[in-house]
Order: sequence, then C-alpha cells, then structure tokens
Amino acid sequence: MYVPRHFQMDPAEAVAFMRAHPFAILVTAAGGTPVATHLPVQVHEQGERIGITGHIAAANEQKETFAGGTTALLIFHGPHTYISSSWYTVDEVPTWNYLAVHAYGTLRTLSEEELEADLKYLLLQYEGHRENGRLWDTLPPGLLARQMKGIVGFRVDVTRLEAKAKMSQNRKDIDYKHIVERLEASPDPMDHAVAAWMRAHRQHLFNGPAQG
Repeated sequence: MYVPRHFQMDPAEAVAFMRAHPFAILVTAAGGTPVATHLPVQVHEQGERIGITGHIAAANEQKETFAGGTTALLIFHGPHTYISSSWYTVDEVPTWNYLAVHAYGTLRTLSEEELEADLKYLLLQYEGHRENGRLWDTLPPGLLARQMKGIVGFRVDVTRLEAKAKMSQNRKDIDYKHIVERLEASPDPMDHAVAAWMRAHRQHLFNGPAQG
C-alpha cells in the first residue's frame, strides 16, 4: 500500500485501529493466484510482537495455502467517503478519504488446544458482556466438538504493518474545517464517522461538539 508520510498512522494507532475494526480480509496465494476470505480476527500484543488469530471453514479451499509458513496479508478497513473538490477554497480535484491497515506476516495453523483457547477468548470478548451470554462452558460439549471439526484455526505473526489514514491532512485548516462541516451535514453515517475522525485530529478548529 502506498503511504505518503503525511498519511501514516503510528504503530500504536494502527494496532488500536485493527482492534476496533476486527472484521478483516485474509489474503494468501495459491499457485500464484491470490485467494481471500472475509472473517473476524483477534489481535494480540506480546511486547513488541503482534499476532493475529482467527479461523476459516474446513471446507474453505484457502486452508490448502496454510502449509509451510506461508506469507499472509490481513486487510483491515474503516470508514471512508467521497470528498468533493467543491468544498475547497482553491481549484482541485475530488478525492476519497479512508482508513486502512495492511498487516503482513507468517501464517501457521493452530493446534487443537490453541484453537480452543482462541475460541474461548473470542466468545468471552463478544458474549461476556451480554445477558445470558453463550460462553464456552455454557455450550454442550458435543456441539463444540462437532463445530471444531468444521474449522481450521490460524495465527499470523506480523512482520510488517502498513497503516494509512488518508483524511485530508494535506489540506489547509480552512478547507479541512469545511470538509468536516459538509460531512456532518450529510445523512450518511459513514460520512459522520469520517468527520468524527477528522474533528478529533484537529480539535483546535472546532469550538463545539460534533453535529449530527
């Protein structure tokens, strides 16, 4: 991913972004052809090391690319929207604002014990706060055993992060503020999400709370 200096996220922001947007795209290669699966993942930090875990269906042919320490790419994507050049004070072309992180690393298959631990943590994360949440120990052992046979767990040990926040940082304050105001006036929730990020990163331009 091409990331000009003024659009770079710092590593801590990139990790926080991945955790906040855990529905990613896993990309590997089969005989030189890219293959991809959309799936939820979990991000783990161990000191400076980052690992990303998840699972795919055992019937998914992408599992055949997991052998031999394959290189994998996980794509995390956030809010994005069209930016009209009519919102600028000078003649310019329109553009698209977006947030994205590409995580590259070495993929390996999880053992049965590792997969069970990962699934327990996944359920705790998404069910632990719910009334009558379905945690691992509340589900029938037979059901769990059958379901685990139908999936393949994986871990990607991240070796490189490419993190991009292309959110009009290259615009002057007057244009930046105008873009945020136009996006906040839109009925589209995606526009509001982009505006919220932009507002938070140049708070000095805004006196009051976000609109909408």
